[in-house]
Amino acid sequence: MKMALAGQPNCGKSTIFNYVSGYKAVTSNFPGTTVKYTASKIYVDGYTCECIDLPGTYSLTSTDAAEYESRKHLMSGGIDVIINVVDASLLSRSLELTFQLMELEIPMVLCLNMVDEAHRKGIEIDLKKLSSILGIPVVETIGVKGKGLKELFSEALNIFKKARKAETIKYSRDVEEIIELMTAYLKDDLRVPKRLAAIKLLEGDETFIAMISDRDGDLSKRVTELQNILSNRHGRSSDMVISSERHSQAMNIFEQAAEVVHPPKGDIRVQVDNIVMHPYVGYVILVLVFYGFFNFVFGIGERAEGPLMGLFEFFTQRLGETMGSKTVGFLVLNGALQGIAGGIAIVLPYLVPFLIGLAFLEDVGYLPRVAFLMDSFMHRIGLHGKSVFPLILGYGCNVPAIMATRILESERDRFIVSVLASLVPCAARTTIIFGLVAFFISPNAALAIYALNIAVIALSGRILSMILPEVTPGMIMEIPVYHLPSIRSTLAKSWYRIREFIVIAWPLLIVGSVILSLMEFWGMDQFINAMLWPITYLVGLPEAVGTTLIFGVLRKELSMIMLIQALGTPHILTVMSKMQVLVFTVFVVFYIPCLATIAVLWREIGSKRALLTVLFTLILATGLALAARVLGAFIW
Repeated sequence: MKMALAGQPNCGKSTIFNYVSGYKAVTSNFPGTTVKYTASKIYVDGYTCECIDLPGTYSLTSTDAAEYESRKHLMSGGIDVIINVVDASLLSRSLELTFQLMELEIPMVLCLNMVDEAHRKGIEIDLKKLSSILGIPVVETIGVKGKGLKELFSEALNIFKKARKAETIKYSRDVEEIIELMTAYLKDDLRVPKRLAAIKLLEGDETFIAMISDRDGDLSKRVTELQNILSNRHGRSSDMVISSERHSQAMNIFEQAAEVVHPPKGDIRVQVDNIVMHPYVGYVILVLVFYGFFNFVFGIGERAEGPLMGLFEFFTQRLGETMGSKTVGFLVLNGALQGIAGGIAIVLPYLVPFLIGLAFLEDVGYLPRVAFLMDSFMHRIGLHGKSVFPLILGYGCNVPAIMATRILESERDRFIVSVLASLVPCAARTTIIFGLVAFFISPNAALAIYALNIAVIALSGRILSMILPEVTPGMIMEIPVYHLPSIRSTLAKSWYRIREFIVIAWPLLIVGSVILSLMEFWGMDQFINAMLWPITYLVGLPEAVGTTLIFGVLRKELSMIMLIQALGTPHILTVMSKMQVLVFTVFVVFYIPCLATIAVLWREIGSKRALLTVLFTLILATGLALAARVLGAFIW
């Protein structure tokens, strides 16, 4: 049995999914977080089921790649039950998608999530009446607390056993006449219900229009005729007529099944938003929030890195005294120890607080406010305001950031934002900035790298927008209410992201350290360093740094850990100057993305554009590192 969680963005689908399946999908309190489906096996009353978390969509008429992903699964014929998750406090608006899902004629349950927020607004919903009107079961839930979820999935299983298909909501008589005429023209060999196909054709859905154009030219003419009749009767386009019908029916059903029993309770969050989203004060708060976030991460990491590195130095020294520092066995064990030390003493002290802080900002709902404040800035560099969402996600990891460009309607915007997202300092690059520049130079120097990164992204975006000109539309964005995130969900999300480092990157650190030790023993590292000498010489770095740049393409954290091993000491400033530490960090932050990022670029924007992005980042990193060398010469 396959059940799909479907609903509008930010209605709590992924929160419910994670609660019943274990944390397998990143959730955030802003729209567009889920851009691909996530599936998991779950157990409901003794039955094994497959639960699919679909990207949020406002309509079955997909306007971007993420919404198309949802529609494709829902119309594939492989879904047995739909759990339509709606924000109970926005019931009227949410029902417009519910009507479209019902037209799929798949067994369906309506999940009224966030009922606590509806109650705060004074909205009381009569479940029995709503269920009677829609003809489907209705269950109340509070996803973040797990309330009602057992009943929800039990109801989904029951309706699957009964094989009771969802009914359809009827519109005005004259609209229904046209729909019936359109349905009569359609053949029975369609993969979707005829009524749904008829409505989509009348709406002018490009996918359905293309499908019938290839099969029946006469049918295309009939579609145009019926669209014109509908349009002439109502004085507006046929798609607007049907949209208005859904909206009207949603309002009618809301008024029948729900009642506003008291005015919304006083909410301090409204007053907070008046300050946080103020056209002037909002930017001051934005700077203070991220400055505080920066100091939170650095403060924890700095206190942990020194003592932990000292402990591993002690172990290394004792190991050398016991085995002999020139033996192959010592080199292998020392390399493995260096990799373990790099993860525990350098990466995790910065990575853990960074990801916890990022998860908190996501879940509390502050990031959509950042997008609101940054909208005008994004338009000035020639991009849509929604472009800020993938860029924000990039601070966690560039891979989901590039995938999140699917929420952008324009192919041109998706390409430009994918390139820019690959420049955002992800969690791995952040550990390098903190572990090298902040620790060995100063926190202000690390902040300067972030400021430089923002300036470079803005300038690159402007240049690319000028090369690929296009009028960017205004942004209509849903601003979700603030939520105080639960400790469980924040820690679960942080662990979900940290686990990737532990499972994937850390073994690479250990194996890479051992390989580098053996390469040094056999002198192979000198060959690689000689190959990369033109770059390292140009930007003023020691020749031994060359091998670390190769490892850094696999995973960005490797470049820093390998640097310590290549130089033979964790005390970097005894071998490199502060200027060289700055140059190395600037180069690593901007140069070739990691292999995972290159792979997702290849898939999302194509092979040629992915290779151009790699070349662009390499040239950019070299130029900026050279500039940092010149600037550093004046400071130190």
